[in-house]
This record gives sequence, C-alpha cells and structure tokens, in this order.
Amino acid sequence: MKKLILTIIKGALFLLLGLSISSCGNKDNKSRNTVDGEQLSGEISLSGAFALYPLAVKWADDFKKLHPDVKIDISAGGAGKGITDALAQVVDLGMVSRDLKTEETSQGALAFAVAKDAVVPTINTKNPLVKELLAHGLTHDAAVGLWISGGVKTWGQVVGTSDKTAVNVYTRSDACGAAETWAKWLGKKQEDLKGTGVFGDPGVASAVQKDANGIGLNNIGYAYDEKTKKPNPGILVLPIDVNKNGKIDADENFYDTKDKLIKAIADGKYPSPPARDLYLVSKGKPTKPAVIAFIKYVLTEGQKQNIPLGYIGIDKTKLDKGLKKL
Repeated sequence: MKKLILTIIKGALFLLLGLSISSCGNKDNKSRNTVDGEQLSGEISLSGAFALYPLAVKWADDFKKLHPDVKIDISAGGAGKGITDALAQVVDLGMVSRDLKTEETSQGALAFAVAKDAVVPTINTKNPLVKELLAHGLTHDAAVGLWISGGVKTWGQVVGTSDKTAVNVYTRSDACGAAETWAKWLGKKQEDLKGTGVFGDPGVASAVQKDANGIGLNNIGYAYDEKTKKPNPGILVLPIDVNKNGKIDADENFYDTKDKLIKAIADGKYPSPPARDLYLVSKGKPTKPAVIAFIKYVLTEGQKQNIPLGYIGIDKTKLDKGLKKL
C-alpha cells in the first residue's frame, strides 16, 4: 500500500513539474512573439531597390521567426518604384538606394538609413584590353566621357592608347538609386546618363556578361558572387583611379573580393558617391505596430546581418536618429 501511495505521489510531482516547464515555455514564446505585452500580427509590404532586396529578405526571415503571425511581402523593382509605392501608400515601406529629393520629403517621405553599399563599374572578363584596364583603372573624366558627354567611344580612350575597339555603354532603363548615384558622382542626374538602357541590376550584369566590349554599372551585390565573394562569372569590377594619376596604386586595388571592397568602402577609400546609404522609406510616421516593430528590429538587431550579407552597417548616430523618428 505504501509503495502504491509513493508511486502516486511521484506521478503527481512529475505532472506538476511538466506543467511548470510547459508554462515557462509558453511565457517565453509569448514574450518572444509580443511587443509591449501584445501579440504582434498583421502584414508588412515592401518594394523598391534591387540593392536592398537581399538584405531586406534576410531581415524579414529573421523577424518572422520572432513574430510568426506577421506576414511580410517584398518585391524588387528599382528605387523609383519603391519611393512611388511608399508615397502612394501601395506599400508600407519603400526600399530606396539614394538620398531623398526635396519634392519627395515635401510629400511626406520619411527615410530611415539602414545600410550602406556602393555602385561599381563592371566590364567583361574577355575585354580585349582587360590587362591595361585593370592597371589603368577608370578615371572620373573617362566616366564622364562614357556616360555623360559621349566623347569617349573607344577602349583606347579609356586607357590612353590608340586602340580603336568601340565601347558599348550600358545604363539602367528603370528609375533607380544605382543610376542616380552613379550620375551624382558624375555631377548629373540619371536622365543625363547615355548608353543602352537595361532594366534592373541583374539585367545590366547579364548584358555585360554577354558583351566583351561592354561596360555597365552595378550594385556590389550583383557584381559579386555571394558564396565565393569573387566577381560573378564573366564580370570584372573595373577599379576607379581615385587620385587620378593614371594607374591603380596599391591602396586603390581592393576589388578582388567583395570583402575587400566592403572594407575599403567602410574605410572611406572608395568615393562617395558612388558609395551611398540605403533607406527604408514610409509616408509619414508609421502607425502600424508591425511596421514600427520591424523598423526598430532593422535599426537594432538586424544590423548584425549587414556585414555577413555584404553590406556595411550604419553608424550609431544615424541609427539613433532613425529610432527617434518612430
């Protein structure tokens, strides 16, 4: 009889212990999935810059692990689409890869700086003057001649020789931050850029891959392979001759891998522009709890993903400024 009583008591204790553990687990999950004690749910929509798309997808995946009842929809289509969609409130947040314009802020556009990257000139690996190009680099004057004045028409003009091989210049056909930032480096606007217009970052990369005489402009995320950190097959990043001495010096040669370029951008060795900040943009101060929580996540914990994914973090001053806007 005593053994039976002891067995019942032990069973009851195990049951109570199990309930206690279960209760703690539920509390942990509830805490993990709530904001200010309330369960977070709803939908968040983003559209815009190809440059920010890969990082935004990672942020969304990680955020949904914390808040599984929140649905996030993300689509790329260029910074122009992102800002237009945000201002029209077609989406909650526009992904924008350039600074906002006065007319956009006057319409209520509110920008949160969330990452930094750069636009780079890309050429084909089979370019007939590839060795000379990598040694000479691209000067600011040559870039102006290629994309603005149209005065530079041969690769010989780019490297300072008599070579008559024609240059095929590519730019973006869609309103985008990459082309706007590249044009800003050249002292102009996107609509001033000459060349064959191609839609999207992947489109320009593909055009250059297929054209031995082509030169384009790409965000670093589309110029380099994410796994190998080296330039994508068929593409080379053309170094910029920052000090304009007609050659790529040792401290200007950091394009072999994505990691080297990212460090150079962070150290200020790559010109800005075409290095630039990337933004999430809302129309006015966000009011949806899920959107507010997502932006807060991006400006805090989400910053840990920037460098692993090939981006550069935003300095604390800008992050704090963004948090104060919420």
